Amino acid sequence: MKDTIRQLIQQALTRLVTEGVLPEGLTPAIQVENARDKTHGDFASNIAMMLAKPAGMKPRDLAEKLIAALPSDEQVSKVEIAGPGFLNFFQNTAALAARLDAALADAHLSVRKAGAVQRVVVDLSAPNLAKEMHVGHLRSTIIGDGVANVLTFLGDTVIRQNHVGDWGTQFGMLLAYLQEKPATSDELSDLENFYRAAKQRFDESEEFAERARGLVVKLQAGDAECLALWTRFKDISLSHCQETYERLNVKLTPADVMGESAYNDDLANVVNDLKATGLLVESNGAQCVFLEEFRTADDTPLPVIVQKAGGGYLYATTDLAAIRYRSKVLKADRVQYFVDQRQALHFQQVFEVARRAGFVHDGMQLEHMGFGTMNGADGRPFKTRDGGTVKLIDLLDEAEERAYTLVKEKNPEVAEAELRSIAKAVGISAVKYADLSKHRASDYSFNFDQMLSFEGNTAPYLLYAYTRVAGVFRKL
Repeated sequence: MKDTIRQLIQQALTRLVTEGVLPEGLTPAIQVENARDKTHGDFASNIAMMLAKPAGMKPRDLAEKLIAALPSDEQVSKVEIAGPGFLNFFQNTAALAARLDAALADAHLSVRKAGAVQRVVVDLSAPNLAKEMHVGHLRSTIIGDGVANVLTFLGDTVIRQNHVGDWGTQFGMLLAYLQEKPATSDELSDLENFYRAAKQRFDESEEFAERARGLVVKLQAGDAECLALWTRFKDISLSHCQETYERLNVKLTPADVMGESAYNDDLANVVNDLKATGLLVESNGAQCVFLEEFRTADDTPLPVIVQKAGGGYLYATTDLAAIRYRSKVLKADRVQYFVDQRQALHFQQVFEVARRAGFVHDGMQLEHMGFGTMNGADGRPFKTRDGGTVKLIDLLDEAEERAYTLVKEKNPEVAEAELRSIAKAVGISAVKYADLSKHRASDYSFNFDQMLSFEGNTAPYLLYAYTRVAGVFRKL
């Protein structure tokens, strides 16, 4: 409504300039505020007082001319002058009610996309399959999913892509340990302990480390035995991720997984194509792209390394292959990457290399949707008491248990099964809303007591308000 009033005032100003009442060249910032006293209108503007001096008129006299010049609009029932020259706008409640009725009857609530619909790839979550998901994956997962939901609602064709870490040296290490100590599915279900044991062997035994590196080479070459072990491990890890996604009510499925391994066969092509464009430069045996606009603190060029001296590929190589796939195969108009903002430089460099290499089509948007970190009460990255990484499943378990305690205190008569169901809804909602209610780029401190409070801007407060409103409607 405020935008509508601003547009009406702007049209009135244009008319008064044409009529010679106001001088040309005025570019005022038209302010529209909520009226303090609703008996004197719903919205107010001080535009007449702002322009009275350049117009050479008294504010109230200019206000009268502005009212006369205002175009009619069904959303405004009348406009009055108040005090020294405020314009008070009264909203047409009948028109407002009609618009609300129309919105309620519309599947999209009368919300329409401002521009043309697009094919949008949303890159989100991206856990490392060698380990269990931790709190660092929470923001990418729920912010990315939230934006994907909004874009879908607005009519865009949204393609979710879960760029999981399922390749590289760490998997050679895990495969070597799996060969050494064959594990049951139950033993593999504890990914964290399995990874920790494999890492210890890797650090302590050079023979084991060498064997792990050899398995990476065999895996990349398509060795059947290595691929079978890798597939087994990957499937178990993905099943854990899927359980977490379903618990968070996130619309990620196994079909959305497009991990690092999916681009393995194209990495050599990426390097060769960069070489063909003349972008590649060899530096200390490595294949690099140097972009003049990216420099170090001592003003030396900052390289984008796409192939190590030993022949291995890097994250930048895989990201370039993914960008090309999303452009050429998925035909994306726009790609959004929901990754920690500390990776901003990486994406700036990779995006620019992709553009210069012709890996993206004209007009394709590449956006790094960076976000801040989730911190503990001390303002530092959220950790366990012993300094370890907090598993996401443990955080969700605690949220539900705390919610259960709160709900049971307020509703001791409710059956156990219903209490658990309510606790799950409240606990998970509290975690998600505490994150989504913050500015994406801001760091924030994770605090169970605050997010589970029934007062303030919290999920429990909103759920309680919704429940009361639903109760009113049931009585109608």
